[in-house]
Amino acid sequence: MTDINTPENMINSFLRISDELNQLKDVDTILDRTLLEVRALTNADAGSIFLVEEDQLRFSYVHNDTLFAKDATNAAVYSNFAVPITEKSIVGYSALSGETLVIDDAYNLPAGTPFSFNESYDRATGYHTTSIMAIPLKMAQGKLVGVMQILNAKDSYGRYIPFDKQAKTYVTLFANNTAIAIERGILTRELILRMMKMAELRDPSETGAHVQRVGAYSAEIYHRYALNKGTPIRELKRTKDLLRLAAMLHDVGKVGISDSILKKPAKLTEEEFGVIKMHTVFGARLFENATSDLDVMCRDIALNHHEKWVGNGYPGVMDNVFEGQPHLGKRGKSGEEIPLVARICALADVYDALVSARSYKDPYPEDKVLDIIRQDTGTHFDPEVVEAFMQIHDVILAIRAKYNQK
Repeated sequence: MTDINTPENMINSFLRISDELNQLKDVDTILDRTLLEVRALTNADAGSIFLVEEDQLRFSYVHNDTLFAKDATNAAVYSNFAVPITEKSIVGYSALSGETLVIDDAYNLPAGTPFSFNESYDRATGYHTTSIMAIPLKMAQGKLVGVMQILNAKDSYGRYIPFDKQAKTYVTLFANNTAIAIERGILTRELILRMMKMAELRDPSETGAHVQRVGAYSAEIYHRYALNKGTPIRELKRTKDLLRLAAMLHDVGKVGISDSILKKPAKLTEEEFGVIKMHTVFGARLFENATSDLDVMCRDIALNHHEKWVGNGYPGVMDNVFEGQPHLGKRGKSGEEIPLVARICALADVYDALVSARSYKDPYPEDKVLDIIRQDTGTHFDPEVVEAFMQIHDVILAIRAKYNQK
């Protein structure tokens, strides 16, 4: 548990964490780190964050040391529900009033309390909520970003106890600083979705829901893959932070392809398909002057997500993608020549295409899609990437449900 006994230690901790939060790009990673730090600060067993979406609070992230394995991926992160901003719920009341609520016993609220504790999660999971702290996440100008709810403070023996007054003071200060990072993460995600609207105008299959699914699939496949490989958690989370966003931009190069080809209602000729293949090169060229690790990853994915493990994908090995006239390489990249993030995105993209309806096909049943992936393991797909995908299939299905994939 973080030492909260001295103001000096707390200020230094805030400065360090704020600096590290500012290095993160994706809102999900920021939420994950925020819960991690606040739970360490209060020695809390669990927590969740709800973000404002119109007139509701949308469930956006969750931790629970009792129910979920440490550092593992879990489907609960992608639960899809919202609560209204009213006095009836604990998080709604905190959002509406702007107050930090501290509850010692969720099942024995004081008489006359306007809000109530929703027992449904405890009933469904077997968890037992005791102490709760609900903190509004507000910008300096008072704008509400969301509400953070942390559960079950623990003593040195692991017993659930009430949150103390000192924890309330420090967590409230921390939450206000965190709100800025969360807002920035939301804006970054929205900016990428707006960029993809350009591709959607050209290719109706490139919807916002599609790219969010591919981004989330890729991030979670990588998480499991990295755990399998023993990747240090700090490195894992840093790469996952970038990958979710970079994978969303995998097909951004389609903005350079003619409508007459992208929207052709009939089968493409060999020459037309050759033009379609160039979207990988066009996408990479958008990140030609890379100024960050995110740019580099976006370039690697855009260029290589149609390469295949055995080497018969595209655009192949080229002399220099950024010089001369666009062209395809003489041979496809194979194996570990293909960047890992592109190998992961390749599987995520193909999976989503197969389970989705298209103008030329109905969605394939899940069992058939999994059979196709197994058949293409070692030819199209990296076997270790497929192994990670299969290990988190429940998470994949939760992502589909969250982003409205029928």
